[in-house]
Amino acid sequence: MNASEPTLLATAASLDGRHFQFVGVDDESANPGDFVTVHSAGTPIRVGQIEDVTLTMGSAPRGSGRVIGEVNAEGRLDTRSTHGFFSAELRRADPGTIDLLYPDSAPTVGIGTVLTTGDVSARLFARRFNRHTFWCGQSGSGKTYALGVVLEQLLIHTRLPMVIFDPNADFVRLHELSDRAVPASTDAMRIDAERTDADARSTGRAALAARDIRVLRPSSADPDSLRVRFTDLPLRGRGAVLRLDPLDDRAEFNELARLEETVGTLGPDKIVPTLRAQGTTAAHALADRIENLSITDWGVWAGGFEAVTDVIDSRPDATVLDLGGFSYPDEPLVVAMAVLDDLWAKREQRRPVLIVIDEAHNLCSPEQDSPLHNAVRDRIIQIAAEGRKFGLWLLLSTQRPSRVHPSIISQCDNLVVMRMSSPVDLDELATIFGFVPAAMLARSPRFQQGEGLFAGGFVPTPTLVAMGNRLTREGGADVDVPLRAG
Repeated sequence: MNASEPTLLATAASLDGRHFQFVGVDDESANPGDFVTVHSAGTPIRVGQIEDVTLTMGSAPRGSGRVIGEVNAEGRLDTRSTHGFFSAELRRADPGTIDLLYPDSAPTVGIGTVLTTGDVSARLFARRFNRHTFWCGQSGSGKTYALGVVLEQLLIHTRLPMVIFDPNADFVRLHELSDRAVPASTDAMRIDAERTDADARSTGRAALAARDIRVLRPSSADPDSLRVRFTDLPLRGRGAVLRLDPLDDRAEFNELARLEETVGTLGPDKIVPTLRAQGTTAAHALADRIENLSITDWGVWAGGFEAVTDVIDSRPDATVLDLGGFSYPDEPLVVAMAVLDDLWAKREQRRPVLIVIDEAHNLCSPEQDSPLHNAVRDRIIQIAAEGRKFGLWLLLSTQRPSRVHPSIISQCDNLVVMRMSSPVDLDELATIFGFVPAAMLARSPRFQQGEGLFAGGFVPTPTLVAMGNRLTREGGADVDVPLRAG
């Protein structure tokens, strides 16, 4: 065999030209996710992917896969043509062949390397972030770091504004370039690749430095403080803040509706006295409620300062909302409700925005049942179901898929799975995302940190990826154990 010829993995056959069965050869392994070429006499070379492998001791591996397309006379991949074949050879696909999966006409963003080869850039189709994306991985999987890689690349290569709900301050340094050096390879064969990567990093860093990235935090001074105007909230939202039900609390809710403009223009110290001065039973009850909930003490209220909705409306390239620094547990929910309601109210403007919700179970849990939780979750469900056509696109990240409302997950077309050991969560993902080969999903518990499975519209086929390096600082990096000298 020619030394340059790709390794023979198996013999294969297909009735329909779309799905094949194979029997492996001795001493060669094939794994779910591997890319292969199919060679059959008198027919074009096909590109395929292994989807399932069964290994029995003492016998050759057997499995199945799918044909992605045929390489046509122009050297491009034709995904429409199908021809059955028998006694074909499966060979490991080389990097040039795998690159055919990414048409030149489709803008892509590089995020790392294809795990099954290590020599091929893993890319996502930038335009397919116009679908909702679900991202999951257990603690320690590298989920947040990897998400940062993708967000950076979107900032570099697209004009898609993003709003990032950041409960753990993981993205608050997205506007700071990292000075962390990438270790140089000792392999002389990789010198050119490293030089190319260094050039790309330099270009990417320059692009990120030019982006308008706003970081809003509760502890920051104006204009970088994270604040909300009470009067900007819809009436249902104001009622949710005060835990008022329109029917069960009819009198107080009615008082709130009639006094909203007066209350909204007063300073916090004047609200309760003004309500008590009304002299009505409902006004007194509403004043008692505000005092009991300490609402006038919340630092989230804008007063005369700029509100978060005004900042987002000015269309920065990215707006990071640090939700973790508030004193009262309902304040992050108020921010989420204000932002999501404002985006929804302005949906007819059809101005695209990527809504990134990290630790999405905090806002999307089916188990939480407070008025504020219900209001936020219901709005996210509505955006998931109807927001796509208005340019409101979700990217939800969580450690536990089972703690996110299923009506939200089911609307997602893109999926990222990093290391996940919970059988319950993996079974749920397999049920909802039926287009992901089960054997590829089953590799998730064995992923190393920074490895993941990408599937859906933003990749040409389900792809195992080793994530690349970030260009900006990670806000929530682990703290090292201090060691003693000597």
